Amino acid sequence: MKRAEPLNLDDDLLGEVTSGARALVVCPDIRGADYELGAQERLEEACGLALAIGIEIAHSYVLPVRDVRPNTLFGAGQVERIGTECEQHEIELVIIDGALSAIQQRNLEDALKRKVIDRTGLILEIFGERAATAEGRLQVELAHLDYQSSRLVRSWTHLERQRGGFGFLGGPGETQIEADRRMIRQRMARLRRDIEQVRKTRSLHRDRRERAPWPLVAIVGYTNAGKSTLFNRLTGSDVMAEDLLFATLDPTMRAIELPGMEKVILSDTVGFISDLPTQLVAAFRATLEEVVAADVIVHVRDMANPANAAQKQQVLDVLADLGVGVGEGEDGHEPTPVVEAWNKRDLLDPETREEFGQAAANDPNVVPISAARGEGIDDLRTRIDAILTADARCYELALPATDGKRLAWLHQHGHVLSQSDEEGGLVARLSVRLTPREYGRFRSLSATDAA
Repeated sequence: MKRAEPLNLDDDLLGEVTSGARALVVCPDIRGADYELGAQERLEEACGLALAIGIEIAHSYVLPVRDVRPNTLFGAGQVERIGTECEQHEIELVIIDGALSAIQQRNLEDALKRKVIDRTGLILEIFGERAATAEGRLQVELAHLDYQSSRLVRSWTHLERQRGGFGFLGGPGETQIEADRRMIRQRMARLRRDIEQVRKTRSLHRDRRERAPWPLVAIVGYTNAGKSTLFNRLTGSDVMAEDLLFATLDPTMRAIELPGMEKVILSDTVGFISDLPTQLVAAFRATLEEVVAADVIVHVRDMANPANAAQKQQVLDVLADLGVGVGEGEDGHEPTPVVEAWNKRDLLDPETREEFGQAAANDPNVVPISAARGEGIDDLRTRIDAILTADARCYELALPATDGKRLAWLHQHGHVLSQSDEEGGLVARLSVRLTPREYGRFRSLSATDAA
């Protein structure tokens, strides 16, 4: 018997989603389902996801679903309607903004004679295209394999064959689908080990920063809220910042200066989204660990989006899942301070802008901004600085003028208010503003290890 070709894990089991393909976007509105966003908002978000990888949207609409059909999700008449619209609009790709089982996806493809992907597949395509770092690619591949493992029956025509074998690999009677799934499990196990190593490396980097010590400020928010634009505005960097969903996937870190602190580490993170595939929530946990270690979280909100309240709740849910900003933890630590940056105020009409301005004035942890225009950025810097230095106090210190290392350390890590020479220039007297953590670090230094 001829042996079937084994699965090539370098191939994309999802099939190619060609940039520029004409697509029909269908948003199922299932009766009785608990959605975080309204049907129209979900449809617009799905179209935004498609545009993020260069797909041409030929037609899109919300399709009410009274009863979910286990074989196709939609009723027979609805499937026929989708097929008719595919012919009318010359559709090459059908995007279903919901979760499809492997059977539903296969049956829809058979009925429509076109490529069909669901929301999870679409987001995975975006992540696969955008991930730039080695860590990001590891996480994306793990998520892809987890998703693909349940769809082998759809993707491969040879899977029902049996393959011969020898030794302890692929024994007699082992079907090709079993062999392929075993290969996927092995690849996933290796990826998890690699990601765990990345997590350990990140932990070492955090430990090094804590010994420095420089505060960490993490920027979070719903996708396309303007996080990277704000990051570029604060740091003077050129991180990719476009009007696209998931423009940023890999964490980026830069040092910035605040009014009362000479060095703070700012971290830009992946955007959150409603109904994020469970494969990606698990795979990108290492990326979001920077948020857990943050001293301050800046939550960027797109106030020009009508669904901004639902988006805020989604971000808070993800933070709560990470154990951040939800009150005292089991270890008794205080919750991480969160500053809300109400972004895109330049896109608001005057009346709404005034309304939001009054609401922000009553909440010290809300700062209205326009990251694109630079409005409110100084106010945001001042607010972050106030939080980081809230427990700082002024210390009067006298050091030998020859103790250059510790003097330099104080200038680098504290806010030196004044410095004068005494005793003929042999002693330097400083008035320095330090947090308790910084002062404890200074006290532990000797003249030889201050660097």
